[in-house]
Amino acid sequence: MATFSASTVTFTSSLKPSFRNNVISESTSNLKMVTMGWRKNSFPSLKTNRFRVCCSAKPETVQKVCEIVRKQLALPAETELTSESKFSALGADSLDTVEIVMSLEEEFGISVEEESSQNITTVQEAADLIEKLVEKKGAA
Repeated sequence: MATFSASTVTFTSSLKPSFRNNVISESTSNLKMVTMGWRKNSFPSLKTNRFRVCCSAKPETVQKVCEIVRKQLALPAETELTSESKFSALGADSLDTVEIVMSLEEEFGISVEEESSQNITTVQEAADLIEKLVEKKGAA
């Protein structure tokens, strides 16, 4: 089984792609675009393969999450925080993560279900979830 991952795009297929000089990787901010060709007779069927595309959160949402994480964990100003920063790598335990989620709920006026909060391990995951919940709240 072949698995390809580029930032927030994941594609899994049991078919083997053909990489004949047609793989192009391009980076724009946090997003990466990957183009690849498939052998003529092996194009994947969407019915038999999993294809998931997630949108990246707005930079201002990521920045606000970084500010909240920095404040909750009392991180020094020189500690670099990026969208890929893992809470555990920053020294957060499970209680710290709960407090971060509670601060995010208060700041953005959202409610994060316990099941969703357990899946948040990075700044990007938190920002993506926030935007999803804010959008859902706005549509209601």
